Amino acid sequence: MSSSKQEWSKQSLWHRIANFSLKDLKIGVQSGLGGGSIEQFEQLLLEADFGVDVTTELVVGLEQAVKRGKIRSDEDFRRFLQEQIRSYIETNTVGLSRTLGLHRDGDLGIVLVLGVNGVGKTTTVAKLAHQLQEEGDQVLLAAADTWRAGAQKQLRTWADRIGAQFVGGKEGSDPASVAFDAIEAATSRGVDWVLIDTAGRLHTQSSLMEELVKIDRVINRRVQGSPYERFLVVDATSGQNVLNQARQFNAAMPLTGLILAKFDSSARAGTVVSVVHELSVPIRYLGIGETLLDLEVFSSTKYLGKIFSEDR
Repeated sequence: MSSSKQEWSKQSLWHRIANFSLKDLKIGVQSGLGGGSIEQFEQLLLEADFGVDVTTELVVGLEQAVKRGKIRSDEDFRRFLQEQIRSYIETNTVGLSRTLGLHRDGDLGIVLVLGVNGVGKTTTVAKLAHQLQEEGDQVLLAAADTWRAGAQKQLRTWADRIGAQFVGGKEGSDPASVAFDAIEAATSRGVDWVLIDTAGRLHTQSSLMEELVKIDRVINRRVQGSPYERFLVVDATSGQNVLNQARQFNAAMPLTGLILAKFDSSARAGTVVSVVHELSVPIRYLGIGETLLDLEVFSSTKYLGKIFSEDR
């Protein structure tokens, strides 16, 4: 493989899309968009996991914009693509009243955190708790993963490190009972937030999904209308799996937001646009690193800046 081909293969799909605008669109604008250019663009979008529906809409929109004379330069193309993606993700942006963008009715806020194994869910819980405490709130962490060896210890370690309160259960005990006990403790102690870390389960295992539904039901019985937030943590680099996970979890219980862990410019973030478009679930946070401060409230401007960054 030549050095130029090796360099191309290492580029993120976002970078390849940006390069397409620089190399191919100029010819298309001069002579009308030819089938070859459109097919290349369409293929890149599909490889970036935008999905058929979003890809089709973007391609049709591009063709119409060119015909109307709205795209006459490489910069026009780049702006078009960014604004189209912005329109998808901002359509479902939740109005955020707090610095960290969390919603709470009454004295106690409850956040149920979901996700499969290996996405960084427990670390994300710790980051969110730390930042809430930095705002002056009291936080209690609940370890509702009672099956995985070391899960209770891991969350307790985080709680001790950041100075949060902690409620867990015996190994193999009912996870829903841990959630109930955590809310009872938080209510009696005057805690502001309960963050419930659930088992990192495979979304295809129906019995485990039913367990999550039970946790959700128990919480609602204890505090009507809760949990006010149901966050799904996903690995931003895992492509089409993100959409599959979001579909399954959202079918089990309506999600209030996605947290994109392990997010950087190499993330196959097109699939996230597909999730927002198909399920109307907003992106709420970006996990951008390993420290407790590496959790950002989602901003479409920052998001687009990262994925279209020239420094890739």
